[in-house]
Parts: sequence; structure tokens; C-alpha cells
Amino acid sequence: AEVVDQLGLMHHVEALMLVTTFQYIAPTSDENVTVMDTEFNNVGVRLYLPRKLFDGLRRAVVYFHGGGWCVGQAGKLADASKPFSLKIAGINTLLASNSYRLAPKYRFPVQFEDAYLVMKFFLQSSVLSQYGVDPDRICVAGDSAGGNLAAAVAQQLLEDSEVETKLKAQALLYPALQSLDLNLPSYQENENKPVLSKLYMVRLWSEYFTSDSSLREAMASNRHVPVESSHLFPFVNWSNLLPEELKKDHVYTSPTYGSSELAQKYPGFLDPRAAPLLVSDAQLRRLPLTYVLTCQYDVLRDDGVMYARRLQAAGVPVTHDHAKDAFHGAMFFVSGPIELAVGHRLVNRYIKWLNENL
Repeated sequence: AEVVDQLGLMHHVEALMLVTTFQYIAPTSDENVTVMDTEFNNVGVRLYLPRKLFDGLRRAVVYFHGGGWCVGQAGKLADASKPFSLKIAGINTLLASNSYRLAPKYRFPVQFEDAYLVMKFFLQSSVLSQYGVDPDRICVAGDSAGGNLAAAVAQQLLEDSEVETKLKAQALLYPALQSLDLNLPSYQENENKPVLSKLYMVRLWSEYFTSDSSLREAMASNRHVPVESSHLFPFVNWSNLLPEELKKDHVYTSPTYGSSELAQKYPGFLDPRAAPLLVSDAQLRRLPLTYVLTCQYDVLRDDGVMYARRLQAAGVPVTHDHAKDAFHGAMFFVSGPIELAVGHRLVNRYIKWLNENL
């Protein structure tokens, strides 16, 4: 996709979307699970609905797929990793995955708004009753950019007086949680590691907000935050939030401030709806039971670690599952041409947590 973009043949996101289009599979039911496509608040949703009710009402997971806010769809997520979806349904749990609108056609906050509309619609008592869902056993979840959306949705629900049903849990799989500091130890150590390099993550972040290359260039040099936003840096100060084993020999340096003009034009990168790590401890302590998966060889590792530690400090029950032998996206290498034991292990640990806690 990068080569095609540099040759001027196609935008890199368009190239990625072309590839992922071929991964779409129509909903296919079996004797245990009914799979269907529908809409919640005019946003496409794929449902995995267990055919049997084992002991009354079922649990539910509303899942937001990854893909850097610019690729992916519910059909791709659900079937590219079908064992993941079927295992969730197999523990008497409805799985709902939605197809929010994507960059570069749509920018922040559209993706967040679509995700929030789906969650808010699903939490209505009439909808929960329709699908046989226990209102006390609902989890919002997502991976990567989807983990970002899940965390932001969970926070926003706390401020919405119209929503009466409360989440029991949130599950964040190697989530992207801030674009304030893009030179964390995990960004430095995994700068050129597959599946997600530092420069590509920077590009995804900037594409979420604008096509203006000046923001991407400023983010790449970590000089995009204006001095008037300096009060936000303690929320992502890794020298205070990372354990010693992840700090290693890295030395924290004070931020180099950037142009106020960029922040005025594209304020999204300073918005908690795009960067859930930027909320206060008082807001965090109201969040539900939380599962956070991080991977050692992942630029986003430290985002998840810092969020887990801040939640724990705020008194939120947190299970932080750190995979020392895994990389970004490893959880979904469980079927298809590349199938890895680490992917199956991470899926099984996540399903075990859901089964024991939801």
C-alpha cells in the first residue's frame, strides 16, 4: 500500500481497503450459532447469536474492529477470525460487531460517533429484551483502533444521562489510547517491527484527523502538541506509569512543543474521545471491570500498560494480560494462511476471562 501510494497510483488506505474487500465473507450460520447482518442506528452490525439459552438470559459483547480507523468491516472481522467469534458465542454470549465509517472519507469524530450510536442503541431495554441479553452482563470490547473506540465509548457512557444500562466490563486488546507522545519506549523499541511500525502508526493517527501532511510530519518528530496543552502530559508520562522492566535504559525527556495552529485546526488529537488516556483519575475510577491485553513487540504496548496502571491506581478492577512473546495483531492469527500458536493462546485467555468475569 505504501509503495502504491508513493508511486502516486492510489492512496495507501484505498489500497488497503481493496485488499480487505476480498476478505469479506457473507454471514454463515450453523447448528449452534445464528449469524446475521443488521443495523443499529443505521450502522451496519454483524450478530453472532447462540441458538440455545443455557441458563436464562445470555451475556453480550459489543465489539469494535481494528484497522487504524481506516480499514475493516464487521464481516471481515467476524470471519477472518471465525474461531474467535464462535468461541465467544460458545459461552452463551451474543457478539455484535459493527462497521463504522472509515477514514480518509470520514474523519474523527465520525468513527467514534458511529461506535457510540451502536452501543447506545444496543443498551436500550427493548433491544436487550429482543435478543435475550442480561442487562447486567454486557461488555464493550475492541482491538487496536477498535480498542480505542471501546475505551472512549465506555468513558462517554458515564456522562450520558439517557443511558440507564451500565456496562459490566470493557476489554481492550492492544489498544491505541493516546497520540500525545509518540516516542514512548514501545515506539522506540518496536520502531520497525511488523505488523505495525512507528511511522505507519503515526500515519494512521494523522489520517484519523486530517489529510494535511503537516500534522503527520509534526507527529513523526513528536512536535505536534502546543505548550498550552502541556497540562495533559502527566496523563501519559511513562516515567511515572511504566514498570521498571519496560523503562529499561530509556530516559524520559521533557516534551518539545509544537505549533498552536495545528491543534487549532485539528483538535481531535487532544480530545479524550480520540485519546482515552487524557481523562482525569476521577473519571477513570467510575469505569467498569477491565481487561487489557498488551504485547511486548508492539508500538502500542505502553499505551495499554499506562492505562491499566492508571485504572488500577484509581481503584478499578483490572486484569492486565501482558504477552511477552507476542506482536500487534497476534490474537487474530488463528486461521487462514498464517496460523500461530500464540494467537490461539491469547484468544483462549481472553475467552477464559470473559467466561469468568462477564
